[in-house]
Formats: sequence, structure tokens, C-alpha cells
Amino acid sequence: MKTLTVRLPEKLIAEIEHESQLCRISVSEVVRERLRRAPEIQQAKSSGVLELIGDLIGSVEGLPADLSERKKHYLRSMGYGRNRTGGRRLSRRAAKSQ
Repeated sequence: MKTLTVRLPEKLIAEIEHESQLCRISVSEVVRERLRRAPEIQQAKSSGVLELIGDLIGSVEGLPADLSERKKHYLRSMGYGRNRTGGRRLSRRAAKSQ
């Protein structure tokens, strides 16, 4: 096995050392096990978000079916992104007073 040196926050080191003592295994083994489990934990976290908002997907009625694909088109058609001064440019002083 190769050796890898990393710098960890004191709190994390304390956690790892505590886990090492509880399980009666080396600190290195605790770190290796945590690194092995990291992809599984990350996948569980990312799928958990979808579960949290899953009931909201498709819950708004009356919107176009292709809204996510054509959002710029719909925003422009609603007037978003247009200059509110009717095409006139205002000086900075006039813009601040509005």
C-alpha cells in the first residue's frame, strides 16, 4: 500500500480517533473505510433531494409543457429583460432617483 499524507481539521481528527477507539481498529483503517463509503453516502444524499421535492414536480398547472426548454422565449414574451424606461437611456443620477 502507498502512503498519503493529508491535513485535516482538529474536529475531524478527534472524530476519527474516537471511532478508532470505539471499534478497536487503527486510525488508518477508519480513514480507509470512510473513503470507501464516501461514494455511497454522496449518492444517497443526492437522491434524497429528489425525494424531498418529488411531490412538487409537475404540480403547477397552466404552464407550457416546454417551459424548461424555452424559458428565454417565455420570459421575453412576458416583458422580462426589457428596458423599463421605454428604450430611453437615463443618466446615473436619474436612474438613482427612480
